[in-house]
Amino acid sequence: MFRGNSILGSMPPVVKNLLLINVIMYVITMITGNFMYENFALFYFKSPFFKPFQLVTHMFMHGGFTHIFFNMYTLFIFGGVLERVWGSQKFLLYYFVTGIGAALLHLGVMYLQLQGYIADVNAGDFMARANIQALLSTPTVGASGAIYGLLLAYGMLFPNNVMQLIFPPVALKAKWFVLIFGALELLLGLSGRGGNVAHFAHLGGMIFGFFLILYWKKNNRMYY
Repeated sequence: MFRGNSILGSMPPVVKNLLLINVIMYVITMITGNFMYENFALFYFKSPFFKPFQLVTHMFMHGGFTHIFFNMYTLFIFGGVLERVWGSQKFLLYYFVTGIGAALLHLGVMYLQLQGYIADVNAGDFMARANIQALLSTPTVGASGAIYGLLLAYGMLFPNNVMQLIFPPVALKAKWFVLIFGALELLLGLSGRGGNVAHFAHLGGMIFGFFLILYWKKNNRMYY
């Protein structure tokens, strides 16, 4: 019989509810399929599928079990620590600022890509029309922008805490862990070899988190 000290019962409230909402959205998506992606995933703002609320709803959707598992595991590990340090209200604000900020940077990168494709079409490369169509019809899902924001926050608040990686099996201080992940996301994003992963969205979460924490520190509002 589970008591109050169960894993779910011991979670701070915002992390617990974020986990539950993500799992519920994942189950509904698995049942309904394209309906959820077409309506609640994030599309480029000139896409016929775009709706403003997707800036929020895409954060609660995922593309598969591995995707949601690692995001929710990271939310559970780091989010719980940060919510206990900051309190629920500040943690929730940080989570949405980084998640929405990640989406905005991702849309900005898509804008630059679209301008490049349009230039290619104007130069006579009509195959670029397929790239334009793909950009307008491809959905973006996942909490990864906010999750990377949480990693950044943990690294800034607890820079010398040692973290044990599973692969590769090495121990690193949190500050080096964050720097390495940020550099990898930048390199993969610039190289274009990231496949279907929105690397600049990950960076967006870290960037918006960095400046929000700096703002809190400057105004002595980090812990209240």
